[in-house]
Amino acid sequence: MQLLGSDDPLPHRPRRMLVAGCSGSGKSTVAAALAALLGVPHRELDALHHGPAWVPRPEFAADVAAFAATEEWVAEWQYSTVRPLLLARADLLVWLDLPRWRVFDQLLRRTLRRRLHRVELWNGNIEPPLWTVFTDRDHVLRWAWQAYPRSRQRMRAVLEADSPVVVVVRLRTRRDVHAWLAGPVTAVR
Repeated sequence: MQLLGSDDPLPHRPRRMLVAGCSGSGKSTVAAALAALLGVPHRELDALHHGPAWVPRPEFAADVAAFAATEEWVAEWQYSTVRPLLLARADLLVWLDLPRWRVFDQLLRRTLRRRLHRVELWNGNIEPPLWTVFTDRDHVLRWAWQAYPRSRQRMRAVLEADSPVVVVVRLRTRRDVHAWLAGPVTAVR
């Protein structure tokens, strides 16, 4: 397995890419930018997972398996039920390893913006009222704070598995993200 940084050239033009990181790290934003730069489809896993009223869609795993079988895509690496399938097909894993304070700041701003503007997310869902952060132990802000270390543990397991197929790019700052998209990704278009 190759572990690359924001300046390192990619060994090949990736075709099936995953973007990993804690909730709020920017997975969907980076995945969409990567897809646009390379001209490949972006499959947003939250849109496939969440049905109306935040109920998981029964077709989720089948939908993921169907797009994972195709030749080119970019997706977020989340949801334990489909992570192994996606990783087995991926040839590039982008790890957004931003500091906890940065992730939480981004997530807080995103949550506030979405709630205050009542942004429709997936299948008619909107962020719950802000006060539910105090009453709902699964509120995205509470969940992300607690899940942050698990995201790193998951990535360490991938790195220790010594997979010869997956190239991992570790990006530790927003500056790294911008430099990587403008440099090594642009170079393989």
